[in-house]
Amino acid sequence: MISEPELEGEWPAGRSAGEARPDAPPASPPSGGGRVPWRWALGGAVLASMVWAGALVAQERSAEAGPPIRYRHAENLCDEAPLKTLGAIGGSVDGRRPKHGESPAQDWAYCAIGMSGTDGQPAYEHQVVVELHRKRDPGPEFGTGPGLEPGMRPVGGEVEQVPGLGERALMTTVVGWPQLQVLDGGAVFTLTSRWFAMDGPGSAQEPDEDAVKAAMIEDMRQLMARLRR
Repeated sequence: MISEPELEGEWPAGRSAGEARPDAPPASPPSGGGRVPWRWALGGAVLASMVWAGALVAQERSAEAGPPIRYRHAENLCDEAPLKTLGAIGGSVDGRRPKHGESPAQDWAYCAIGMSGTDGQPAYEHQVVVELHRKRDPGPEFGTGPGLEPGMRPVGGEVEQVPGLGERALMTTVVGWPQLQVLDGGAVFTLTSRWFAMDGPGSAQEPDEDAVKAAMIEDMRQLMARLRR
């Protein structure tokens, strides 16, 4: 008695049930077509799983390593940021105040520079902040202002992109109060300038704001070059 096909195996492709004989030799699998052997299919699935797992591990390691930092930490940022271009506009330097901090998550350095006004020119105060984020990518929060000196955060104002500095650079302008921020990997640079009359409002000439912003960009470029690893 001939058993049912599903108990003995599948019929070769293209052959009807009536053509089968009990004494017929087993058919060879067709070349170049037909079903992929299960061992090859399983191997492909395992390889795909290994590739996917490797990609996940690489992403986790990258996240643990933190964002790339291409700049060194400066304990005395005032020595690294002379602000010569701004100094040519704002008179003589009459004081520098550096501060810095270090931690596994973030290193930061700060410098405040005061410049006395001369010959009817206003006095200036410039503040520089360099933040090196070792654990957390600062990109999503970039442009919200430095976290060290709340009194030096311009509120509102016009924001424009500055090309040619880091990955992203923004100039926020409030009257008499421009701020330049640069993002480059895990580093965030912030330069803020203010000017005011020493003897009361109206006693000093207003500076050329465009010239001040151009000087800020040049001094920022020089600072980033000095701190570059």
